[in-house]
Amino acid sequence: MTLHPVVQSVTERIAARSRATRERYLARSRAAYGKKTQRAGLACANLAHALAAEPAHAKARLAGSERPNLAIVSAYNDMLSAHQPLGRYPAWIRQAAFAAGGSAQFAGGVPAMCDGITQGQAGMELSLFSRDVIAMATAIALSHQMFDAAVCLGVCDKIVPGMLIGALGFGHLPVVFVPAGPMPSGLSNEEKSRVRQRHAQGEVGRDALLASEMAAYHAPGTCTFYGTANSNQMLMEIMGLHLPGASFVPPGTALREALTREAARHALGLAAGGGRFTPVAEVIDERALVNGIVGLLATGGSTNHTLHLVAVARAAGIAIDWDDFSELSAVVPLLARVYPNGPADVNQFQAAGGMAVLIRSLRAAGLLHEDVTTIMGRGLEAYTRRPALRDGALVWEDGPRASADAAVLRAADAPFSPDGGLKLLRGNLGRAVIKVSAVAPEHRVVEAPARIFETQAALLEAFGRGELERDLVAVLRFQGPRANGMPELHQLTPALSVLQARGHRVALVTDGRMSGASGKVPAAIHVTPEARAGGPLARLRDGDLVRLDAVAGTLEVPGDAAWLARAPAAFDPEASAQGIGRDLFGVARAHADGAEQGACFFQWPQWAGR
Repeated sequence: MTLHPVVQSVTERIAARSRATRERYLARSRAAYGKKTQRAGLACANLAHALAAEPAHAKARLAGSERPNLAIVSAYNDMLSAHQPLGRYPAWIRQAAFAAGGSAQFAGGVPAMCDGITQGQAGMELSLFSRDVIAMATAIALSHQMFDAAVCLGVCDKIVPGMLIGALGFGHLPVVFVPAGPMPSGLSNEEKSRVRQRHAQGEVGRDALLASEMAAYHAPGTCTFYGTANSNQMLMEIMGLHLPGASFVPPGTALREALTREAARHALGLAAGGGRFTPVAEVIDERALVNGIVGLLATGGSTNHTLHLVAVARAAGIAIDWDDFSELSAVVPLLARVYPNGPADVNQFQAAGGMAVLIRSLRAAGLLHEDVTTIMGRGLEAYTRRPALRDGALVWEDGPRASADAAVLRAADAPFSPDGGLKLLRGNLGRAVIKVSAVAPEHRVVEAPARIFETQAALLEAFGRGELERDLVAVLRFQGPRANGMPELHQLTPALSVLQARGHRVALVTDGRMSGASGKVPAAIHVTPEARAGGPLARLRDGDLVRLDAVAGTLEVPGDAAWLARAPAAFDPEASAQGIGRDLFGVARAHADGAEQGACFFQWPQWAGR
């Protein structure tokens, strides 16, 4: 199928915009491509330190310089359901690597925090910056020049993007990402949402709410709604860094173990010196990134990736922006209905045909680049297959050619919507993104007086006092990366949903985040420039008329622009600077880029995209 002209033109624009920085990145990475094992260049004392704790058989193998050694970088901890299964993986990987003629060492761990736990809490103000900490931790793990390839074990929101950013700093190494898989389906997402709204209205107490939440989140594995964690898995597969079909195989199954062991064998086979050398610098290019954006749009994935994919691209010397997302969204159809864009969960998506059907459909429509390098070789044909166990052996079989459930997953010629549901908003309030795939058409344009808040608590208190029983645009400012680290604001969703259900026209405008669980209330998020950086939100006052038009793609105060001459509202820099570890992140807040630049606090080197 001929590549869609918009996909082609956006990709060409990205490549032209990024040519100089991409060339510098590739030149640096290619200069480090080797023809022998990394550790062959270490002095004897260096190597002895790296071998001291190994058992005798591993020492004997590692002391030589002929066989590749695999780095294991993991986000394991046993508090978070998505990462608890990773505890068993290093032993499997070591065994598989040794049996395949190589070796593997646990190179390092990275932090893994859960936005679900920190939601609405002070700790959420560390969440976005944890991505960059994870990138640096990954770099530290890979810094010892002992490794010829890496496997990255991670799942959730900031962890996979952070690991990939860190790995791209070692562009000469092959990298395979290994997920844990989703937990079994529990209480339906619709019922969970209903109980949350009833609690927001005071109809049920904390005991009923907790029982509902524990019935939804109830076992090891990734949460089953289609938030950032599961969007991460889709991206790693469609961008060619997973084994085919690996994304949504449940933990605790024989197939999950077989895929993990195969990931180790496969990663060793990609190392320099073999016939399939595939460094990560060659996998993540402008075509792979566009494929990732297309997959995100086609599945109604997390808006967090309008930050994370920008940051990943910069790490590879490529510059992408929200215009790229918006132009692609206009031509990429919505092919999946997974909560919050529909009632199904990711297990139902997998049962309907999952990634194999999705990729087959997008390829047939000419919406994916086929001339890409993946860990499986050239092109995406391998990703239309899915894994299975036959007599105990792992095999890949042709995936289904059509969805088994058209209520969950469809082909590109019969989509749920002709566009991807992610739009760029522009106007005198700045630039923002909005996800409308779960917003009913009648709610996509809201013009109403603003009510200004500077904390989530203040908005919820006003709701509890009955002060918001009217049409309004709730403006929550000073939530950007430079103000307080850009926390997610899901705590507001039940209250705003209640107001909308009561017949009010309601919208949220914020320089904070909402992520993959953005729901049925229109929300202009990631507003940039943020209020803390002098953005227009700092000049709004209660009662100003605000218009959010997701159809026309505008976010503005209509009429006279005299309001822009107002002095900006004062910001207390100490409000988010004390306690719960926030003191340590002052340098991150001070140096954070804007949301459209990826909200990174790195001082990017010269090869990074703008």
